[in-house]
Amino acid sequence: MMGKKWLEWMTGFLLLALSASACAAPFNPADTTAPGATGNQTEFSDPFAYCAAVGTIDAPGERYAGPAVPEAIIEGLREKAEIGEDAPDDWVGAGTVWRCMDGDVWACFVGANLPCSEKADTSATPQPEMENFCEANPNADVVPAAVTGRATIYAWRCVDGVPEAGAQIAEPDAQGFLSDFWYELSAQ
Repeated sequence: MMGKKWLEWMTGFLLLALSASACAAPFNPADTTAPGATGNQTEFSDPFAYCAAVGTIDAPGERYAGPAVPEAIIEGLREKAEIGEDAPDDWVGAGTVWRCMDGDVWACFVGANLPCSEKADTSATPQPEMENFCEANPNADVVPAAVTGRATIYAWRCVDGVPEAGAQIAEPDAQGFLSDFWYELSAQ
């Protein structure tokens, strides 16, 4: 007898749960708002709206659904970095890296000595490559970037065969990237 009552109770509960779910709004994965949200956008194609929403992030994440390098970023970086109009957009776009800092869009154009994607190397401890270079060049005034790495914030030199971190030549920004190479962009 107890089993029959339990079965009736479970059947009633299951029917109630199914009818409640049938009344709920269907969820469409293509929607840009989360179920139950009131206008809180979860996916963005505009980099400026995206950065305003996410705040600070080292590279665009899953919530950014636009082109890898939007035209607005290419044009903004072209102006800030003084990249000539004769440079093709696809070339500028291929060398552009962008991120969000404090809700704003920041962009960098990669060059031979412009490490956009890596964080600043703030270490004043010599690496083995620097030690090897200084052993071979005991009083070199400059340890080349090919040896120190392009992200170092120091001017390295050799003093009697020992690498020495000299003057600080670059400043990391709040996210740790080399601030000299990054430009804050504005929505046009």
